[in-house]
Amino acid sequence: MDLQLSLLSSLVLVSAAFSPCTSFPSPQSSPASSPSPSTSRQGPPNDSGVHISPPRPTSPSPSPRPLAPALFVLGDSSVDCGTNSFLGTLARADRLPYGRDFDTHKPTGRFCNGRIPVDYLALYLGLPFVPSYLGQRGRVEDMVRGVNYASAGAGLIFSSGSAMGQHVSFTQQVQQFADTRQQFILKMGEDAAADLISCSVIYISIGINDYIHYYLPNVSGVQSLYLPWGFNHFLASSLRQEIKNLHSMYARKVVVMGLPPIGCAPHYLWQYKSKNGECVDEINDTIMEFNFAMRFMVKGLGQELPGASITFCDVFEGSMDILKNHEHYGFNFTTDACCGLGKYRGWIMCLSSEMACEDASRHIWWDQFHPTAAANAILADNVWNGLHSRMCYPMNMEEMVVHRAK
Repeated sequence: MDLQLSLLSSLVLVSAAFSPCTSFPSPQSSPASSPSPSTSRQGPPNDSGVHISPPRPTSPSPSPRPLAPALFVLGDSSVDCGTNSFLGTLARADRLPYGRDFDTHKPTGRFCNGRIPVDYLALYLGLPFVPSYLGQRGRVEDMVRGVNYASAGAGLIFSSGSAMGQHVSFTQQVQQFADTRQQFILKMGEDAAADLISCSVIYISIGINDYIHYYLPNVSGVQSLYLPWGFNHFLASSLRQEIKNLHSMYARKVVVMGLPPIGCAPHYLWQYKSKNGECVDEINDTIMEFNFAMRFMVKGLGQELPGASITFCDVFEGSMDILKNHEHYGFNFTTDACCGLGKYRGWIMCLSSEMACEDASRHIWWDQFHPTAAANAILADNVWNGLHSRMCYPMNMEEMVVHRAK
């Protein structure tokens, strides 16, 4: 009984420390406001024409005083940190060479050679890496710093990605978040749970599988029912409702990620027989339309939902900046994946260490669809404070958790 009381007290103290959110430290006073979790990438020249390449840092430790109490992640393989390792699916990253450049040098379920964007962002927030919902034991003390519900293959459409096997759909992930919220309420009371969640960051990266595994292959003749613009609006409307559901569960600070230029991904360069690595415009045009619809939707929700700070981060813009200025960022390979087989290494997915290149940091793409940790670091920098190029509208994550804390 004494142990239970002690646990309850500690959880209440954790949540109370972040109520109100304005108690967060300023960027000048907090060591967590400007960590250096990114790899050493060289950005475009500054006004004087000088390239500034920061030294490759060691892995930063979370600050003792975080800028947000927790980070909750929902989405697909772009942010899956191990969910699918517990499911019956072909979409798994629990074997080498996945994870070979991660902090542990072991596969973790991340679809990358190393860190994914939310790993870098957790460190910027002063938090530890967020555990997978299916990978933790369900104890509240394991979840108060955040939970990652993302599942490779997931989409806004329930059946997207189902050909690969089991996955946790986005709607199911929102339900898992609801279950987490209920556990918080039972342990610390509704007011403390509301304070914790409302001051935390909700990170959403979803939608790419609705194109890769549904619209582009024309599953169930969907292209005869929806032109690209209509399909984009359907997806944006679906996500809009889910964000409103999250808002009803205390979510206030929400980062919505757009989609990357998959028309430049190695798989589609191979499939569409790109001669010299030119991106597939018809795919990228559809993705740009989706991002436009999403940005418009997010702007409207930010004005509609009371107390909400919602921002949209255009991954397409950030990724195209990397592709166009790849030499400035230190990349030598813009079309070929580090791991795979076939032209552009986009024909067969990454299956073994023998299929992987020696130095992934020189590649933008890790496998058929996913970027390397080096590219993820640049994108995470942009989400945090627009270090290399502006991606987020109307605010970046640092502005959300510090300057606009409520």
